[in-house]
Amino acid sequence: MASEYELFKTKAEVPELDDGWWASVLADEDAYLAQDEEVLIDQRTADVSQTKEEKCGNKDWETIQEIFENDEVISLKVHACNRGGLLVHGEQIQGFVPISHLVEMANCANEDSRHQKLADYIGCILQLKIIECEPEMERVVLSERAALAGEGRRKYLFESLKSGDVVSGMVTNITDFGAFIDLGGVEGLVHVSEISWGRVRHPEDLLKIGQPVSAMVLQVSEENVRVALSLKRLCPNPWEKLPEKYKIGDEVSATVTVIKRFGVFARLEEGVEGLIHISSLNLEGSHQDLNRMFHAGQALRVRIFHIDSGRRRLGLGLVENE
Repeated sequence: MASEYELFKTKAEVPELDDGWWASVLADEDAYLAQDEEVLIDQRTADVSQTKEEKCGNKDWETIQEIFENDEVISLKVHACNRGGLLVHGEQIQGFVPISHLVEMANCANEDSRHQKLADYIGCILQLKIIECEPEMERVVLSERAALAGEGRRKYLFESLKSGDVVSGMVTNITDFGAFIDLGGVEGLVHVSEISWGRVRHPEDLLKIGQPVSAMVLQVSEENVRVALSLKRLCPNPWEKLPEKYKIGDEVSATVTVIKRFGVFARLEEGVEGLIHISSLNLEGSHQDLNRMFHAGQALRVRIFHIDSGRRRLGLGLVENE
């Protein structure tokens, strides 16, 4: 029987992602994971009577590394919890399981109920996979969700996934910089810039935890244990046909989306926004006049001043009411 994560090819063009793109994405992710790092510090310093050397000695790093590389499923006991997840341990293995990697915590939004559910895990034995192993940081991060896929799944995915593949998965976590998608053993990242052709204020406006999605694989980095995904590239790029639909001088309907210090963004159609620059408006006083004149969702008539579909830039002017 075919897996729900079965892959199929698409003919859509896949962009090149350079080292700079990965560096920026990983920087975003590192900033987000700083919260988990605080939790891990709590774990490492829980017993102040231990020296650093003694704490390191509690972990068999050679065994941990072998388990990680073999993508094995292991059983560990929950011995504590905090706001970020669970602390687990076994014979010479200690680690942290983030909330987003616990199967039963996906839709637990209320902070009080989340804390209670985490507390209920204490004393339980969980089936887990190691998803991050950094001896120099004394960092071991595990996942219950990844363990559901079975042993060796991560290795299979990294060997089989290719740029241009379309995959099915489920949203497991949403951050300011994007959304993580469980591919059945590996989490892929849809960066905020790859969610929609249009403006995305925050990923949670378009995606929900637990939501099933299909996405295109942009790039696979086994070295970083990361898969870059895109949602928007499964849809036609509306900017490509923009010069065929609109001409400079056309008057069209638009809807205000965002008001900035330097002007107003207005949407012509899904995925296509243009800027009415403040210099083109007859205003007196500061930029705060814009907030008095415009509001999100407001319908306007605009004139197209400039079209640059390659750079996805559209210059607009407000058509004054007669």
